[in-house]
Amino acid sequence: MAIKQLTVLGATGSIGVSTLDVVARHPDRYSVFALTCHSQVELLAQQCRQFVPRYAVTSDKDQATKLQQSLADIPTEVLAGPQALCDVASADEVDMVMAAIVGAAGLLPTLAAAESGKRVLLANKESLVMAGNLFMQAVQRGGAELLPIDSEHNAIFQCLPEGYDHFDRAGVRKILLTGSGGPFRTTPLAELSAVTPDQACAHPNWSMGRKISVDSATMMNKGLELIEACWLFNVSPDWVEVVVHPQSVVHSMVEYVDGSVLAQLGNPDMRTPIAHAMAWPQRIESGVSSLDMVAAARLEFEVPDEQRFPSLRLARQAAAAGKDLAAALNAVNEVAVAAFLQGRLAFPRIAELVDQVLQQWQGSEPNSIEAVQASDQMARQKATELL
Repeated sequence: MAIKQLTVLGATGSIGVSTLDVVARHPDRYSVFALTCHSQVELLAQQCRQFVPRYAVTSDKDQATKLQQSLADIPTEVLAGPQALCDVASADEVDMVMAAIVGAAGLLPTLAAAESGKRVLLANKESLVMAGNLFMQAVQRGGAELLPIDSEHNAIFQCLPEGYDHFDRAGVRKILLTGSGGPFRTTPLAELSAVTPDQACAHPNWSMGRKISVDSATMMNKGLELIEACWLFNVSPDWVEVVVHPQSVVHSMVEYVDGSVLAQLGNPDMRTPIAHAMAWPQRIESGVSSLDMVAAARLEFEVPDEQRFPSLRLARQAAAAGKDLAAALNAVNEVAVAAFLQGRLAFPRIAELVDQVLQQWQGSEPNSIEAVQASDQMARQKATELL
């Protein structure tokens, strides 16, 4: 079996670290071609020493210079900047790309991987949220394999039959997208204005970065995942039902017209979907412990409260409206979450700010990546002005 060459975009984040953990378990199957990071250069240096990739990429030239000096005794070449990210994602030697850069910054290198026909392991949901139609066209044009890494979409993928993009012929009735409800699922609404960033980032089940942890607390993460599911599985928003499942054991479900509901279960550990997508259609050891069904005891499900989680309603509206509303939604949310994490915005104001901008938004159909980026920047500007 030929060893697969892997580029990890966002190697120092939680998904990147988990990916490298899986890689380290299978040196006979995978080799690291390139690792990239935004700011955690010290961790990237440690990863480079362990995996000795051909390239390491940072966002900043000064960081790159320091990193190159610290790696002078190994043959890793250090690059910097957005074009370098695209280059290591599309290099001829690369077989698969883990797209794990958080936010809009991940769009261009993920798109480059798709256009060059790689197996794209998609953890950067913003690529589909911002530019779903353009991204899916690039996948088709480049002959890429697109495999979802979000635990929910990976679960749906595992529960769907072959030919999953033709639901009317596959007997699928609907997709059930599960979410934990985050740390504030039962917090009195009157107390949400006083919650702190650290409280919002203390997810009860998953270990994630701060931005995505806040998105989980607002359930905007689930809203973005709803939009992503529509593009991944070629369905309209009314095919996707969001269900709150506090235990995070059932990662998502697919209901069929005969009454069957198929679910994918497992411990809340991202190495499971990562290993699944890396080896698909085979299965490999991920390092995740077996699910103890007796210890799990009870599995609860409830309808999400849209008064508590208005971001979910806003995302569904953006998905239904189409055009560039999802790109605007994502951009404003990124600005709002950053302001909350900096202590400049109260927690409930995150969704309020998104709603304010969307109510004023004059939607247009993005026919190019440049148009998507223009919508993204305009939405960020409006959000910043309102802040």
